[in-house]
Amino acid sequence: MKAMTAIAARKEKGFTLIELVMVIVILGILAAFALPRFADLSGEAESASVQGAQGAVRSASSIVRSAFLAGQGVDDGSGNISVTLEGEAIAITNGYADASDIADAAQISNEFNPTESGGVTTFTQGGCTFTYTEAGAATPSNAAPIISDVTCS
Repeated sequence: MKAMTAIAARKEKGFTLIELVMVIVILGILAAFALPRFADLSGEAESASVQGAQGAVRSASSIVRSAFLAGQGVDDGSGNISVTLEGEAIAITNGYADASDIADAAQISNEFNPTESGGVTTFTQGGCTFTYTEAGAATPSNAAPIISDVTCS
């Protein structure tokens, strides 16, 4: 009877070397399939970040337009109209935010490298970009500004 309990006790002590090797092989196979799925997420994160900035620009443009239509526009005496958002004066062009001030209205930091030229502000981060074309710059004066889709190279 002692021999039977000794054999039973020995089997319950731990895993065999073959069982441990099989577990390591299975984990290796799972890692080989999972790693490529997570390895290239930086490009998607960059694109999502720029799309978030694009959404902020769209919202800011609508908020500035609403403030202007609500009569909050202030004329500085020389025909330049602006509205104030969170203590920041945003210039108005044809009833919408001016291209030079849209980044301030959207509270976008300089990490998106906003550059304004001829009524068009280009926002770039890494390989992704979008543009804000102010109302009247490349559109009829009564049309809304154009905010392009995000493109990534």
